[in-house]
Amino acid sequence: MSATATQQNTQVIRTTPILISFLIAGFIGLFSETALNMALADLIQIFNVDSSTIQWLTTGYLLTLGILVPVSGLLIQWFKTRQLFIVSLAFSIIGTLIAALAPSFGILLLSRVIQAIGTGLMLPLMFNTILVIFPVHKRGATMGLMGLVIMFAPAIGPTISGLILGNFSWHWIFWICLPFLIIALLFGLKYMQNVSTITKPKIDVLSIVLSTIGFGGIVYGFSSAGENGWTSSIVISSIIIGLVALLLFSLRQFKMEQPMLDLRVFKYPMFTIGVLSVFVTFMVIMSSAILLPLYLQASLVLTAFVAGLVLLPGGVLNGIMSPITGKIFDKYGPRVLVIPGFIIMIIMLWFLSNITTETSILSVIIMHTVLMIGVSMVMMPAQTNGLNQLPKNLYPDGTALMNTLQQVSGAIGTAVAMTIMSASQKTYLNKLSNPTDPSNIGPSLAAGVQNAFIFGLIVAIVGLILSFFIKTARSKTL
Repeated sequence: MSATATQQNTQVIRTTPILISFLIAGFIGLFSETALNMALADLIQIFNVDSSTIQWLTTGYLLTLGILVPVSGLLIQWFKTRQLFIVSLAFSIIGTLIAALAPSFGILLLSRVIQAIGTGLMLPLMFNTILVIFPVHKRGATMGLMGLVIMFAPAIGPTISGLILGNFSWHWIFWICLPFLIIALLFGLKYMQNVSTITKPKIDVLSIVLSTIGFGGIVYGFSSAGENGWTSSIVISSIIIGLVALLLFSLRQFKMEQPMLDLRVFKYPMFTIGVLSVFVTFMVIMSSAILLPLYLQASLVLTAFVAGLVLLPGGVLNGIMSPITGKIFDKYGPRVLVIPGFIIMIIMLWFLSNITTETSILSVIIMHTVLMIGVSMVMMPAQTNGLNQLPKNLYPDGTALMNTLQQVSGAIGTAVAMTIMSASQKTYLNKLSNPTDPSNIGPSLAAGVQNAFIFGLIVAIVGLILSFFIKTARSKTL
């Protein structure tokens, strides 16, 4: 037995302080994914760029996560929990400080990449640590609390930033995050313990290169589609190169004795269904998080402050529901949550695909809030159930893959939704006699948002089909 493992067996694990450290750090990290969405309309004017360029502040963040998170499974087995926690927060703090001071679009985009490095290290570490320190029968409730981070933070991002923008400049979105990150760092320095087992597997440079090109190429290709069009050689070649690299990466992992990312996790059917369920749900979350702020401000002509208030009930209820769904999961399993959750999402996305400039604010609040209830019924139960089926030695690989594909799905969902919205908006304007009339901006954007939500509806239907195959998972090796 290794010295690390011996120490792990003898030390008393203080689960609550460790969980609190991760909750604070993870919340701010994931809040950053969508915090700027409410400011995008202003930033387009401030930096004099178009909507397809400004989306890189979100998709660039997700692209970095998609590249880094696969490597995190390896890092967790090489470095101690405290080391990775401190380094991840250091990146988050530096990136947030640069963002708060950013004078240009380029500097702001760079700061987003640095922030994402911190989040990319934090997310898999957080999940892996929770799986190590909590037994299976307590994981549903614990993952429910994690749902406050995974779903509540991105959902509440536009709301809080809208409230900030109502009174301050966009820089304050980052200034307000900074003290919370510092608190999380200080709290972690005092309470974080080393709980993971250090095995130091062989580092395979080729696997890292193939993983980076694969996940990075796919996210970049989808993200570039809004700017260059789906028929662009850049878009097509990026996606093809990404897919080929992922295929080569996968083949290499199966041939290695100590793979960088052990793809045998996909031999566990509930893990595979859990990954796919999370994939489609996060696409819905991220596409909605970028579409609704634009719709509320451009089509319903609301200020960022009021638009933030409109999205507040859904974000709050999402957070409240997560611990509740966690306890239901522990008692009854995933089916009673996941299937009804997808049905609720489908119904609400159909309603959202019919919104116009005449839709009432109350209707939007109700639709968004109920959509978030459906999301909370799917996300954490499906994720927890999938990870529960894995043996302990595959936790780092399972959490890395789950988080990687989640971020890739977020980038794809954001890019596809924005592309559909922009294309539909142009089609709507081209049919008008005077497309340059400013009064047509609101109705044209509403038409684009309608079609983008139809995309979300189709994705949710795929999720519902998957949910019929889900059942309670327990690992025989635990």
